[in-house]
Amino acid sequence: MSAKLIDGKAIASDLHSQLTEEVKVLVADGIRPGLAVVLVGDNPASMSYVTAKERACDKIGIYSRDLRLPGDTSQEKLLELIEELNIDPQINGILVQLPLPDGFDEETVINAISPDKDVDGFHPVSIGRLVLNLDGFIPCTPHGVIKMLEASGAKIEGSDIVIVGRSRIVGAPLANLLFRKAPGGNATVTVCHTRTKNMAEKVRQADIVIAATGRPNTVTADMVKKGATVIDVGVNRIEDASKKRGYRLVGDVDFDAVKEVAGAISPVPGGVGPLTISMLLWNTVASARMAGTKNS
Repeated sequence: MSAKLIDGKAIASDLHSQLTEEVKVLVADGIRPGLAVVLVGDNPASMSYVTAKERACDKIGIYSRDLRLPGDTSQEKLLELIEELNIDPQINGILVQLPLPDGFDEETVINAISPDKDVDGFHPVSIGRLVLNLDGFIPCTPHGVIKMLEASGAKIEGSDIVIVGRSRIVGAPLANLLFRKAPGGNATVTVCHTRTKNMAEKVRQADIVIAATGRPNTVTADMVKKGATVIDVGVNRIEDASKKRGYRLVGDVDFDAVKEVAGAISPVPGGVGPLTISMLLWNTVASARMAGTKNS
C-alpha cells in the first residue's frame, strides 16, 4: 500500500489564509508588513524563487519591494543598499537571494542585515537565539518542515528522527528545532552526513526521516522502516528529454520505491518548497508585529 502523500501546497495554502487575516489586522492598525527582496545577477533558479516569493506577498497583502541588481554590482554597493533597507520604516524583512555571484562574501552580506529584519533566519544572532531556545526568526525551510510534520499528524515528541544532511541552512538548525524543549520538539535526533558510518542502519531506526543532502536517491527504500514518515527537502534537476524544459525536478529520496514502504511521504515538487515561502511570509508578518509593538 502506497504512503499517504503530504501535500505541501495545501498546507501552505492554509497558512496563507491565516497570514492574510493577520495582515488585515495589522493594516487596520496602520501597519503594513513590508519585505525587500534583493537579487544580484540573473541566475534562472534564483529569479524563479524571487518571483514566487513576490507573488505570495501580493496574495496575502504584504508590501514587497523588488530590487534586482546586475551581476557586476560591487559588494560595497550591495552593503550600502542593505544599510538603507535596515533603516527604512516601510521594510520589516530583508531577503538577499542566495547564492550570490562569485566575488561576494556571503557571510559579510548576511551579517550586514539587521537582526530585527533577518527574515531568512541566517544572521548569527538568529542562529544563536535558536540554539539557546529563545524567541527569534527561525530559518524558513526548517520551520516549514516542522509545520509540515505537525499538519500531517506525525508525532514529533518522543520520536526517533534521523536528518540526512548537516547544512547550516537546513540540517543543523532543523536538528536544534526538533530536539529543543518546546512544542514541535522533544524528539531524539540523529544527524547523518558524508562521514557517518553504517548510515542505512541508522536511518532504518527512525520514525521520521528527513533528507536534505542535495543529491538524488540518497535515501532508498531499504533504508526506511515500514510506516515511517519521510520528508524530502532536496530539489535536484536531472536531465529528461521527454520534458519540454529538458529536465525534471526530483528530491533526495527515491520517491517511487520509498512510497511503497513509508507511512507518509512528501513529494518533490509540491512538498517542502511551498512551505519555505510560507515561513518567509510568517517571519515578515512577525517582524512587522514586533516593530509595531516597539513603536506603540
